Amino acid sequence: MGKVDEYRQHIQNLLREYASYKSASEDVESQTIFDSEHDHYQLVHAGWNNKRRVYGCVLHLDIKDGKIWIQHDGTEIGIANQLVELGVPKSDIVLAFHSPFKRQFTEFAVG
Repeated sequence: MGKVDEYRQHIQNLLREYASYKSASEDVESQTIFDSEHDHYQLVHAGWNNKRRVYGCVLHLDIKDGKIWIQHDGTEIGIANQLVELGVPKSDIVLAFHSPFKRQFTEFAVG
């Protein structure tokens, strides 16, 4: 299995794991969105809590040029740390939610 295929599998497994966690409201659904052709991956919450609409992106990751770009991370743990635990080198993870200038001060890839 190639590096990018391995990254796709890690991302999909992690998003499925997060999606399996139950929401406080039964009317809020966790949806995984996998576009393996263009390498875009998201976890979205959608539904209703009482009479209020719930919708939001929890995680959004892309694979570009052989690196995992974390566009949004709404988790407490930090999906970058989980990817590192799975063997993804920090040099292959871009914290895209930080500005390019700020990325140079992290342990992860700049871009």
